[in-house]
Amino acid sequence: MNKKYLNKIINDDCKNHIPKLDNNSIDLFLSDIPYGINLDEWDVIHKNTNSALLGKSPAQNGKSGFKKRGKPINGWNQADKQITKEYQDWCYSWSSLVFPKMKEGSSVFVFGARRTLHRAIVAFENSGFLLRDVLAWKKPSAHHRAQRFSGILEKRGLHEEAKKWEGWRLGNLAPIYEPIAWFFKPYKHTITDNVLKNEVGAMNIEACKINGSSPTNILEFGFEKHEKKIHEAQKPEKLIEYLIKLTTIKNQIVLDPFMGSGTTAISAQNLNRQFIGFEIMEDYYKKSLERLSLNIDFQRPVKQKSLKQNQTLFEFTKNKQEKSSKQLLAT
Repeated sequence: MNKKYLNKIINDDCKNHIPKLDNNSIDLFLSDIPYGINLDEWDVIHKNTNSALLGKSPAQNGKSGFKKRGKPINGWNQADKQITKEYQDWCYSWSSLVFPKMKEGSSVFVFGARRTLHRAIVAFENSGFLLRDVLAWKKPSAHHRAQRFSGILEKRGLHEEAKKWEGWRLGNLAPIYEPIAWFFKPYKHTITDNVLKNEVGAMNIEACKINGSSPTNILEFGFEKHEKKIHEAQKPEKLIEYLIKLTTIKNQIVLDPFMGSGTTAISAQNLNRQFIGFEIMEDYYKKSLERLSLNIDFQRPVKQKSLKQNQTLFEFTKNKQEKSSKQLLAT
């Protein structure tokens, strides 16, 4: 069944198609999955509808570094506290489908947020994968998302208090890195026997040396001048190529169920690997095909049901489930 998916991106929910892939056929899973941190509609992976989600405070207006916000920690109700658990359940809903499709010993790279990745790790472990390491992608720069506490107090007219708290800020340290969970599918015998049988499980250190030195688990890559950013969470091509080179050989298959801007497909293409991709949002799906078409006559759009504007991923999935239930009752 893989043949009809090879080197294509399908505009649909990946859960409708992963079960159709051949078992023990995928050499690498590599995906920048939704982080579940309410970055945008496509990143809302829960049924919570509190008004603070996806909103802005007055201090954030006109500042790109403060695009979105959630509720203050002390203001979170019980439903808010379930958000990360719902994210874990969502990750398991598709990682459990991925597990039988991967070859034994194959690698799985999952990008995540610092505050929700632990939930994705639990979901993948519950699906059968084992955690090998957590890598860190060190970005060239990062917004310092922290407000001056003294400035806030000055606006309130608390001048003496402002002097006392000069130099202090509210928020987080500059987020200079993003974690990447590295899993593998367990194998039955020795790693040597597995590599000889499945051609996965080893690392191509020679091809991944940095300035002549063996690589570490800190990866420093930035965007090249030719890379046009079309997705808020887009990753550099060189970073994705690095992970592909590290764990696969030519013509092997890379699976990305959350293709986004298409970077995984382009990187696989650049390295003579095959890929299978899915993207639920029609806008990003079309843009990913446009990126790919700059190099080759890639494919005509394969359109399925897609996420509508201002619709969260949770709402989209729920609507599809309700329609399926009605169809079953009607038969």
